[in-house]
Amino acid sequence: MANKKLAGIQSGNARPYDVILYGASGFVGRQTVAYFAAQAKGLRWALAGRSAEKLEQVRADCGAGAAQAGIVVADAADSAALTALAAQTKVVLSTAGPFVLYGTALVAACVAQCTHYVDITGETPWVRTLIDQHHAQAAQDGTRIIPCCGFDSVPSDLGVWLVVEAMWREFGEPCVSVKACHTIRGGVNGGTLASAMNMMEPAQRKRLGNPFLLNPEGTVPINKKPHADPLMPLRDTDFKAWLAPFIMSQINTRVVRRSAALAQVQALAGKSVSQYAEGFVYQEYLRMGKGPVGAAAASGLSLGMGMGQAAMLFKPWRMMAKALMPGPGKGPSERAMTNGAFRCELIGKSASGKIVRGKIADRGDPGNRATTKFLCEAAMALAIETSDLPGKQGGVLTPATGLGMVLAKRLVAAGMTVEPLPT
Repeated sequence: MANKKLAGIQSGNARPYDVILYGASGFVGRQTVAYFAAQAKGLRWALAGRSAEKLEQVRADCGAGAAQAGIVVADAADSAALTALAAQTKVVLSTAGPFVLYGTALVAACVAQCTHYVDITGETPWVRTLIDQHHAQAAQDGTRIIPCCGFDSVPSDLGVWLVVEAMWREFGEPCVSVKACHTIRGGVNGGTLASAMNMMEPAQRKRLGNPFLLNPEGTVPINKKPHADPLMPLRDTDFKAWLAPFIMSQINTRVVRRSAALAQVQALAGKSVSQYAEGFVYQEYLRMGKGPVGAAAASGLSLGMGMGQAAMLFKPWRMMAKALMPGPGKGPSERAMTNGAFRCELIGKSASGKIVRGKIADRGDPGNRATTKFLCEAAMALAIETSDLPGKQGGVLTPATGLGMVLAKRLVAAGMTVEPLPT
């Protein structure tokens, strides 16, 4: 039955929609509707959430481009409604977080209906739960469940994959290490903060600290020291700048390590050659500047992050932080999002010393504008270019292993800087 359902998805038969945007009335959800209204030419799509009235208002606000979009009402706690939703579409795009609270039943419905799925979560402990519960079935059916398709963690994961692929293409050598340096300017929305605060709860925090949280069984290296999360500032000669630990690295590095491990699993099964070297190392940082000013900034941020994370271990501080932060549905102003920007620079090295540099960059707030572009293009790739996606595989995948070069080229076409690409 599952294979027949999947065949229907791939041929485009029987399902009225190509993509359903779940959580469409939230802060990022409204931006995905606007993006589809402007870019989703020829696609059949719908807005989904728990309030028909709010969904209709969002559709009206997005003008003529959204006029033909459908409306699907489904509460995150209504399994029957979510199953009916998943059965109507080839792809579900979700912005409804915290995902550990509002995403579990939706993913289960997508797996049961062989419906591809993408979201913007950075909640890696929840992703681990998805792997444990659904990877085997989704892999068997060819269903692609791809969390972390926002700024968490496309620049890191896809950027590393492109550098690794270029190293193999240009020099015929696997990549032994990649490091990334982020530069960001932008704000944070309430939904993202709510997800982050949820991960500060004791049970979630303990899992979050595992550098190999998302790795398949049997792929954790013996020497774990190079993979430990950076805690201190450093002066990096390759980037020629002072760097500090990046607050999102505990998310992004786990996703990148899963990509490398999945490639190794495929290689061991004789299905491909891994372009990630055995024991592949990835770390990432935040660029703070040069000279004494950069050193002071990196030291101050490192100290502040350490103190902040320590404070969040105590419930009264978590409660105070929740009371002060903006609620779900709220976020930066249009002007602030337009004036934002991000740049992720990457340097990969081979065992013989070959070097490949990469970059993913764009204008616009990374947590909102860039995230919207990453997510929407990922959903469109799944809906339109299924036959060109890497690996011909299903499962709980990463942006790199599930979307690869298809997503990279779509992002370039959407105006983003993505390097290196094949010439």
